Amino acid sequence: MHIVHTEASQGWGGQEIRILGEAAGMMGRGHRVTLLCPGTAQIFAGAARYGVSAEVLPIGRKNFTGLIALRNWLKGHPVDVINTHSSTDSWLAALACASLPQAPPIVRTRHISTAVPNNLATRWLYRRATRHIVTTGTALREQLIRDNGIDGGMLTSVPTGIDLKAFAPGDRKAAREALGLPLDATIVGIVATLRDWKGHDYLIEAFARLQREENFPRLRLLMVGDGPQRPHIEGLIAARGLQQEVLMPGNQPQVARWLQAMDLFSLPSYANEGVPQALMQAMACALPVISTPVGSITEIIESERTGLLVLPKDVDALHGALVRLLADTALRQRLGAAAREEALRRFGDNIMLDRMEAVFRDAVLSERRK
Repeated sequence: MHIVHTEASQGWGGQEIRILGEAAGMMGRGHRVTLLCPGTAQIFAGAARYGVSAEVLPIGRKNFTGLIALRNWLKGHPVDVINTHSSTDSWLAALACASLPQAPPIVRTRHISTAVPNNLATRWLYRRATRHIVTTGTALREQLIRDNGIDGGMLTSVPTGIDLKAFAPGDRKAAREALGLPLDATIVGIVATLRDWKGHDYLIEAFARLQREENFPRLRLLMVGDGPQRPHIEGLIAARGLQQEVLMPGNQPQVARWLQAMDLFSLPSYANEGVPQALMQAMACALPVISTPVGSITEIIESERTGLLVLPKDVDALHGALVRLLADTALRQRLGAAAREEALRRFGDNIMLDRMEAVFRDAVLSERRK
């Protein structure tokens, strides 16, 4: 198949990493894959690192220029299926295909749990212009059925898969030496785009309380990632006097190494999550994890077995969970081992590729039967 991905987003996070990882995996299975995106999008630069062919189109905004550019590209290139990812490129692709006599089918991937409007135009987009909808978690699928009345037969949950060879337990000391991290510190970590709903504020507040009230010497907070909230987060760190204790190395291409350097992992998101890749990656590295029952997170974490779950925006609960893990080595080891076993059983990237390949083939066959 020739699979085309469209992405209008300018940012960089789990969604963009999923697109490129999936695209590279499909290429490894013999499919041709093309990414269409704005030249200013971070995914365009990232495509080269994954070996994915990317072409620049002005599809970063919902306007006539982007629509015509995408329509003309599709008119001039044979495509079997289009996989759209954000609202803007989904609308542009739907309108472009609606105006072409022999348009390829559209598969829409929903990565986050933000509500979808239930108006006439959006119903057309989801129910008629799109051949199939993929969600990154079962809760997101159920949300579209419940709130938007979409037929369950049009929806498939395909969680993101990860490379279980790359994301595996490693030598913590060696990882810290390679990254220049303190060898004798206890490191609490998070890997996430610096967006407000990822919960960095609450993690900083809980960490600040640990520094003031608890007896955990040489404690560090490692925050891997970058994004629009960086100035705010740096200001909060300064206000709490934690400039020496909080490490912010920005975006990192080799995330596994950073995870292997951590003692435990926390992702206290309060909105918009599907199944976060960073959480799956941390579990695959046998880290004990703390998160929240948001989006589809409960589909991968069973509290007290494969991790700890606390209520979102609850600094007291987050602080308490951190204290439990920091004070109990046996608990950390038990949760980390169970998390690794869960990852080996369910998180492999081949599972994702098998399911997405089936979705794409069904969409193509359905189009041919029309």
